[in-house]
Amino acid sequence: MISTKKQPQRATIYNMKVIIISAFSFIIGACLGSFLCCQARRFRRKELGQKPLGRRSVCNHCHYKLKWYDNIPIVSWLILKGKCRKCGKKIGLAELLSELGTGITFVMLTLYAIIVGGYQVFLSRTSYLAGPPLPLIIAMGIVLFILVLSLIFLAIYDGLYGELPSLCLTFSITCAIIMLTLKEWAILSISSFTPELIYKPLLSFLILGGIYLVLYLISKGRWVGDGDWLLGAAIGLTLFEPWLALVALFLANITACLVMYPIVKSKKNHHVHFGPFLVVAFVITLSFSKFFLSML
Repeated sequence: MISTKKQPQRATIYNMKVIIISAFSFIIGACLGSFLCCQARRFRRKELGQKPLGRRSVCNHCHYKLKWYDNIPIVSWLILKGKCRKCGKKIGLAELLSELGTGITFVMLTLYAIIVGGYQVFLSRTSYLAGPPLPLIIAMGIVLFILVLSLIFLAIYDGLYGELPSLCLTFSITCAIIMLTLKEWAILSISSFTPELIYKPLLSFLILGGIYLVLYLISKGRWVGDGDWLLGAAIGLTLFEPWLALVALFLANITACLVMYPIVKSKKNHHVHFGPFLVVAFVITLSFSKFFLSML
């Protein structure tokens, strides 16, 4: 019998582990956000056939090669007050938002993994008693990690330039299909086949991808871009559940309305870059999927 005196102590140790892992996840996410924002700018120059910026990060205005202490995520931006150390011109909010957003995303997905039990082996050193094989779970985690990075890249690129590169969209959809295959394999490893394995991801695909495709065709690209439905399709396949796809659809539209309404109202014919809102909705929906599914 476990002593009741040890239970609060174990809970404290467990919470400390969660805090440490979350802090580490934020730092890694912020670093990756800075990297992805930089790569989005490099990819844009390559797409336009412009001269490459080189291997090191540079100021977008004077091309000053940034020192290592100018590249510390979030901290450097705050110390320099969002300006270049040499020319004094504004760096912009894209870098800061990318670093903060990716850091928060990693924290949310880390907590999601802890809640659903993915990290229980490492946190409490207990054996994985039931469920899919551990190698399959690790494979799903790796694919999800790559998929999230690709979606964040698309969100940054769309936020900066109002476009979703077809190459990156194809890569994201491929990752989503692999993720779906692994998830169905995991389900089949612990249960028998049911029709839900077919119609659920199909419905989820149609809800997010199909609706945006219809909106694009009806408006001829005025309401949503031609890449938004493909991004929605990748997210729908990953979420798997039609109910989660509906939640993501609602969150994406409500956040876009709240954030973009003042801008659209002041600037006529302003095109809404919808990609970032879809990715934000995906992260929120996936992170709180257990809560949203409990509402059914």
